[in-house]
Amino acid sequence: MYAITRMTAPTRNVARTLSTTAVQRWPKVAVLGASGGIGQPMSLLLKNNPAVAKLALYDIAHTPGVAADLSHIETHASVSGYIGEEQLAECLDGCKVVMIPAGVPRKPGMSRDDLFNTNASIVQALAEACAKYCPTAVVGIIANPVNSTVPIAAEVFKKAGVYDPTKIFGVTTLDIVRANTFVAQLKGLDVAQTNVPVIGGHSGITIVPLLSQVSPQVRFTEQELKDLTPRIQEAGTEVVKAKAGAGSATLSMAYAGARFANSVLEAMAGKQGVIECSMVESTITDAPYFSTPVLLGKNGLEKNLGYGKLSAFEQTLLDAAIPELINNINKGIDFVHKK
Repeated sequence: MYAITRMTAPTRNVARTLSTTAVQRWPKVAVLGASGGIGQPMSLLLKNNPAVAKLALYDIAHTPGVAADLSHIETHASVSGYIGEEQLAECLDGCKVVMIPAGVPRKPGMSRDDLFNTNASIVQALAEACAKYCPTAVVGIIANPVNSTVPIAAEVFKKAGVYDPTKIFGVTTLDIVRANTFVAQLKGLDVAQTNVPVIGGHSGITIVPLLSQVSPQVRFTEQELKDLTPRIQEAGTEVVKAKAGAGSATLSMAYAGARFANSVLEAMAGKQGVIECSMVESTITDAPYFSTPVLLGKNGLEKNLGYGKLSAFEQTLLDAAIPELINNINKGIDFVHKK
């Protein structure tokens, strides 16, 4: 069982007392889609992260205002806002990490698949810019449907001749965050010490929580497994319904995205044993992209840790997930090659 890395909030004093020399060694991070419901709170969290030296915010509107607002916060990261395709080159120049929450949110009655036609084009365009202006950056794909947008980004990088499978990640972290929370609530655990691996994809039945591998070890009744598993799988829909048309899971996704970015930055800085679940190119199953715990390193993905031994219940979930996940992946690949 691997202990997945948690984001620790930087204190005000730490953020304010870092040396200029240290700041110069640390990276530039871009958020593409920074004016949206996920992008704004995630940018706020990244502004408060002492590992970020420069924060570059891009969107089709409002980014100068978001950047100006964040720039008043008393942490050392400098903040710049960029609008429109003509400013993407400057935004991405020198970036070591790029997070992409851009795209339209889900509304009641919509599945992640319903978002495909709009968000696929957005991710393709932004991936093309990344491949051109920061081809060696670690790219975290948040825009849904992640099961399709990750292969879209990968295919774009392949067409550009700069693809590196250790650099492109589907950010499935929110599934782990939710699973940790729900399990801790159900079993009376300290959520800060609870780790639940979640494998597969990032929508519906492709989300496979490994409740047999929870740390600290706990037991679940058959009914608890039947109730908890679909709640984790459909937690996004739970939020969409609760917001009653006002949006999707933005704040929790912002936290999860910032947590993943923080783990990448920690590993880049040389921290050992940094592990996150993420959707990456994979040969572990028949799905060419698959989320498992991965060890992060200075250059991105260091080792795919696989998923270990599954319970009979989890194997049934995985068997159901793989065909759906492969269909989602092929849809993304076909989108790039048919355009």
